[in-house]
Amino acid sequence: MPTPTTTLALGPEFLDPEWLISTFGLLGILAIVFAESGLLIGFFLPGDSLLFTAGLLTADGEYITYPLWLVCLLITVAAIAGDQVGYAFGKKVGPSLFRRPNSKLFKQENLLKAHEFFEKYGARSIVLARFVPIVRTFTPIVAGVSGMRYRTFVIYNVIGGVLWGTGVTVLGFFLGQIPFVKENIELILIGIVFVSVVPIAVELLRARLAARRGTTPAEQAELEHAAQEAQRHRREY
Repeated sequence: MPTPTTTLALGPEFLDPEWLISTFGLLGILAIVFAESGLLIGFFLPGDSLLFTAGLLTADGEYITYPLWLVCLLITVAAIAGDQVGYAFGKKVGPSLFRRPNSKLFKQENLLKAHEFFEKYGARSIVLARFVPIVRTFTPIVAGVSGMRYRTFVIYNVIGGVLWGTGVTVLGFFLGQIPFVKENIELILIGIVFVSVVPIAVELLRARLAARRGTTPAEQAELEHAAQEAQRHRREY
């Protein structure tokens, strides 16, 4: 089976899943999954492409020599733990997070996007957000800010962690053993990386354009509305 190369990265080398895994191994995967699942600074990290590549490389056995079941278990635990930290952070910070000024690592646009996602899907958003770059980082935080019932959050968090952490990894593992996939691994990895990177690039571009324009009265009103909605949810939950 041909080995993927770092030429596949559609961005900085430190965002290339194959390079990350070959450099940091399974511990690196777990750290990234944890950070992307619940830390504000983790929104730009590769998620789906990292797990898919982890499955491929587990099947290959070159960089990951652990059995598939153990890899999936540890990834799932890291994903669930990350969301738990995100929820706790949101619950502690509260609606004031919606009034936090923009910085290099924090953009109100990302938080508002997750808030809209949470408003639309409710508790199900904890599961669905796992498969949406950027949104999966901020949704557990929004759930904590909104005061979502802890027991409900835990249940959906576990379900989402298993479906995403185990599902995407297993998909990569078994597809990596199909002859067609083996013969076209480079193209498939490029496609996975592309799908994961494009939404991030779009969000960064939108944030940059918004920064140039400055916060409009309408945007400020939307932020205030989001903060008020978060307070209302805390009372309801």
